[in-house]
Amino acid sequence: MTFTRRPGFTLSAGITLLGTSLMILLPLAALALKAVHAKAGTFGAVLGQPRVVAACLFSLGAAFAAALFNLVWGTLIAWVLVRYPFPGRRLADALVDLPFALPTAVAGLTLSSLYGPKGWIGHLIPFPVIYNRLGVVLALSFVSLPFVVRSLQPVLEELPREMEEAAACLGASRWATLRKVVLPQLMPALLSGFALSFARAVGEYGSVVFVSGNLPFKTEIAPLLIVVKLEQYDYDGAVALAVIMLSISLLVLVGIHLLHRRFGGPGHV
Repeated sequence: MTFTRRPGFTLSAGITLLGTSLMILLPLAALALKAVHAKAGTFGAVLGQPRVVAACLFSLGAAFAAALFNLVWGTLIAWVLVRYPFPGRRLADALVDLPFALPTAVAGLTLSSLYGPKGWIGHLIPFPVIYNRLGVVLALSFVSLPFVVRSLQPVLEELPREMEEAAACLGASRWATLRKVVLPQLMPALLSGFALSFARAVGEYGSVVFVSGNLPFKTEIAPLLIVVKLEQYDYDGAVALAVIMLSISLLVLVGIHLLHRRFGGPGHV
């Protein structure tokens, strides 16, 4: 393979590597270095704590449920925004990005005031939504929904409608057209949106502390437990738990990346 020298490549590549190192690689390296200097046996001791195991499992399960919900709901939103013109579509499209700009603590307070026992909507629902596991999934879905919508929109816009029309002309039902024509084209973008949504949800803290109730073994998430350990001056335990969560997230992302390569297509993780 022959590399041709292009004007400005060296400078732009250097700036890119420097920015990537400062923003991503160095913080992760600092965390790994802290873990190396932790007391021997810290990881085993942390992993052996039932409270830690419960918090990690709950964080991962709630993040998975939120990403799965966003996969369905976000696909529907993206489909409507791309395929159907209607008054206020640009406003609706802009509102999708609101969770990106809204402080997560504000999101938690807003959800509490809406779906709490005395909230505008909560008092109409016959079962509790806030201060239990359902409230956590709701908060995680809120903050990570835009990733699925924004992953799907460009793919839907470029998806040729002739394929759907040809399938309809050949007698395929709407469900068969969706399952055999549309979904295979969307699969890489769906995987990308799911992975990004899951990664965003698994590390969420600000909104969840307002809606979960923070009960150990029930609604306590791993990021909150890290803060608890820091407040108790258990720095080694906090670092160990952070490394464990980081490792699990990386393994999940690598697994979804391999699935993405298996399906191929224009989307990417």
